[in-house]
Amino acid sequence: MFKVDITRPDGFTYTIREFRLEDLERVIWINRTCLPENYPAYFFIEHHRSFPKAFLVAEVGGEVMGYIMCRVELGFSFFKKATLVRKGHVISLAVRPEVRRRGIATHLMMYAMKHMKEYYGAKEYYLEVRVSNTPAISLYKKLGFQIINVIKGYYHDGEDAYLMAKPAEE
Repeated sequence: MFKVDITRPDGFTYTIREFRLEDLERVIWINRTCLPENYPAYFFIEHHRSFPKAFLVAEVGGEVMGYIMCRVELGFSFFKKATLVRKGHVISLAVRPEVRRRGIATHLMMYAMKHMKEYYGAKEYYLEVRVSNTPAISLYKKLGFQIINVIKGYYHDGEDAYLMAKPAEE
């Protein structure tokens, strides 16, 4: 089972590891308190069962404070015309406000992308993000994602989403 401890230069330490079923209640709570898009328990369980290596949590002091849930799909490439590829889809990423801006989301993204490529054969990655979510957009751009399209009215409240994607590193 994957687990890595990360210590920042300022001494702040956290652990990135694979999601376990006993994390479910805490992950649902983080989803509900941090994001306007909420999912039922079975949705999290389904992704854990189908793509366990691409569902990660971040622990601070032994407490889950963030997560990333992904899946891999077959579809047309965003970068190679008329080519079917395995695409890693970042479904949901959230980190509690009190531990943000410390690299947790960056590491969750980096390890999830690595695992989607290594374990599930992803050749590229994509996600949807609210056009108003400037911090997330900045993170994704820093990780090499580019805006591919605007999806009008994507969210339940009518807000548009950016479709962002990047090729997997060779």
